[in-house]
Amino acid sequence: MLSLLLLVLTMALGPTPSSAAGGDWWIPAARPAPDVRIDVTGEPFTGTNPAGEVRGLVDAHNHLFGNEAFGGRLICGKVFSEAGVADALKDCPEHYPDGTLALFDYITHGGDGKHDPVGWPTFEDWPAYDSMTHQADYYAWVERAWRGGQRVLVNDLVTNGMICSVYPFKDRSCDEMTSIRLQARMTYDLQAYIDTMYGGTGKGWFRVVTDSAQARQVVEEGKLAVVLGVETSEPFGCKQVLDIPQCSKEDIDEGLDELYALGVRSMFLCHKFDNALCGVRFDSGGLGTAIDVGQFLSTGTFWQTEKCTGPQHDNPIGNASSAAEADLPAGVTVPSYDSDAQCNKRGLTELGEYAVRGMMQRKMMLEIDHMGVKAVGQALDILESASYPGVISSHSWMDLNWTERVYSLGGFVAQYMHGSEGFVAEAARTKALRDKYDVGYGYGTDFNGIGDHPAPRGADAANKVTYPFRSVDGGSVIDRQTSGERTFDINTDGAAHVGMIPDWIEDIRQVGGQDVVNDLFRGAESYLDTWGATEQHQASADLAKGRPATARSSESNPFTSYQPGRAVDGDDSTRWASDWSDDQWWQVDLCSTHLVSRVTLDWERAYGRSYRVELSTDGTNWQTAWSTTTGDGGLDTARFTGTPARYVRIHGLHRGTDWGYSLYEVQVHSA
Repeated sequence: MLSLLLLVLTMALGPTPSSAAGGDWWIPAARPAPDVRIDVTGEPFTGTNPAGEVRGLVDAHNHLFGNEAFGGRLICGKVFSEAGVADALKDCPEHYPDGTLALFDYITHGGDGKHDPVGWPTFEDWPAYDSMTHQADYYAWVERAWRGGQRVLVNDLVTNGMICSVYPFKDRSCDEMTSIRLQARMTYDLQAYIDTMYGGTGKGWFRVVTDSAQARQVVEEGKLAVVLGVETSEPFGCKQVLDIPQCSKEDIDEGLDELYALGVRSMFLCHKFDNALCGVRFDSGGLGTAIDVGQFLSTGTFWQTEKCTGPQHDNPIGNASSAAEADLPAGVTVPSYDSDAQCNKRGLTELGEYAVRGMMQRKMMLEIDHMGVKAVGQALDILESASYPGVISSHSWMDLNWTERVYSLGGFVAQYMHGSEGFVAEAARTKALRDKYDVGYGYGTDFNGIGDHPAPRGADAANKVTYPFRSVDGGSVIDRQTSGERTFDINTDGAAHVGMIPDWIEDIRQVGGQDVVNDLFRGAESYLDTWGATEQHQASADLAKGRPATARSSESNPFTSYQPGRAVDGDDSTRWASDWSDDQWWQVDLCSTHLVSRVTLDWERAYGRSYRVELSTDGTNWQTAWSTTTGDGGLDTARFTGTPARYVRIHGLHRGTDWGYSLYEVQVHSA
């Protein structure tokens, strides 16, 4: 009897032969039964276009295993389960019988959190476009997105230790790096789970990749290239407590090495909470207040704002109330923020700069969404100083004024998965830049990432999606997706789960036309271009290091030297400083003529507001290669057409302070 029972269970829950197997490589030889349906027919496209480029859509920001984060009980349901779909797609036990204890729903989203907790097979209330606490990345839904044309998926390993600690339901440690390790392992476990359906190791459509060449091969084969990223609030334990960092440069190096070994190739340095590396881009409204409370409970500090110095600005905080304020100690209240001071005072810290440079050394891509604009500006300064292309904005959390700086470096930009009308409008706003830099576009779905998704436009919409429809490449037919007893329709259900991506793309086509879809279909190529250029980046030689330097003047000090050579000694703790007057110059002799095209200046607090970069082959006749009247200090990079020069001069015209001019380092690079 026991053997018979085991046989019955194996037949019910284990993979079963597929009637469509045979020569159809995209159909598994065995699939768990029962399971949700894919509802896509036709062979997935393979190969490249006539120009040798890969094709396909890219989801640049997803959290496949968000259910394993935040203590394991914030997001309910699993991406897959060896026990089958009924075990994977079930609610958290505390949500029964009516969702009353779905606390995070009504803390962050309003309402009372009540819902029908039953998932498989009825799915009466979830997954849903506006549910933050239910699984949206079930593996078969991801399969539908792949079958519908997606070829790159960035799986951001995510968690937040403070949310985990204050949320009452959890079944594991709140340590962020422990959760990151688990989610990385689960990604490889999912690959193995899918491989089993296709006959063994390496045969499935879900392929974790660790370099761009491998990713291109996967996409050419018509499969899904999965890239690991990290989005967490305290990477490597780098939190701050009362503005005191809790990590060291050694911790950063060890952490980056570990993440790289796990297969991580992109990451955020800060997320939601200010940490020891950088200040964040604020959340707005009640959610922003709740996160500000969380930061105080974790670090002892609230967000601090200042007036923005340029057109870029962080999201407005406002003064909305939140139930989370009840968690504050007696007598402590969330600050009231001035509407004209909308930028985070904390930028990129010294440790943050070290982490950026550490990522560059490891050829990793820096995610700049969630950084405050002050931190982003400083990070872009560093990347520009080295012509480093590895920069990503994956889901619209970067100030849009930075878009061209990202493109000019060779970076990649994706937009959050907004409703089709909003998505099309934003895509149109940046279309000219994409054309200028000849790049494709991406989207960041943020599924399992505690965010809303496109709402239904309604069955009566004038330009609604009509089922069935063709995939972007035209080779597959896509019908309404059925999960158990429920059938999903983008017109009436919105983007309820990741399997609705093909339907959402068709909705974009109906609303905005084919052009924006064409840009999205070039997304995989552009993302892999950025990744490949990052891997191939080589730091150029500094032609000025150790060369003879002179200046019109040097500040006198009995205790230290501010002589001109201090700006080319390779030590960023020493500096040249001039006398305190406007018309000053500093110059370096490269000792032979080079084709110079880039000069980087690392200013001390005494910086130049108006200055020129001048070049000469003989030290007598000078030409201006670059100039500015709006210098703001920090790290400046002057780029210009490659010009023969032996001598490079920085000619100060107007100071930015009452002091003179002061430079930690000047670097000169060839074309």
